[in-house]
Amino acid sequence: MSRMFQRISPWVVLPPVLFLSIAATFLLGLNRSDPDALPSTMIGRPAPVLQVDPLGDLPPATEDMLRSGDFKLVNFWASWCGPCRVEHPNLTELAANGMPVIGLNYKDNATNALAFLDELGNPYVGASSVDGRAALEWGVYGVPETFLLDADGTILMRAAGPVTQRIIREKLIPAMEAARQ
Repeated sequence: MSRMFQRISPWVVLPPVLFLSIAATFLLGLNRSDPDALPSTMIGRPAPVLQVDPLGDLPPATEDMLRSGDFKLVNFWASWCGPCRVEHPNLTELAANGMPVIGLNYKDNATNALAFLDELGNPYVGASSVDGRAALEWGVYGVPETFLLDADGTILMRAAGPVTQRIIREKLIPAMEAARQ
């Protein structure tokens, strides 16, 4: 019996072992409470320092905006981003209802970004341009991404993808209510 096992090449055993380990990894990933969620290590931490460039003549996003007032949103967006166009009316509505929205234009041409805001309106209390490094410090995967901050600049929630009515109803409002308690 031992001679039979001595003749089995490791190359025969390796593919099934690799397949089983990869399958187990996928199966464990399916057991997450929300498999569509992209986890963020930024939740509960202070917002990173803003390293921004001006965006045309718009009022710039500042550190004071992050760490003063009540709740506020920080929105990473770009004119070349289709989902950013989809979320824009919702951000405009939130801003019209008193929610400060800070816009950080991500890796975009300033002329195109300003034309985007001229066409769709500007919901931002402060808007600036950021490079990839600033987005990395925030843990941004891609645009659009939006962060909810409390009065002292602590990140309470992150929405990866467009801010839809569903995101507002199921994530943004509950996160603000939980923070108030």
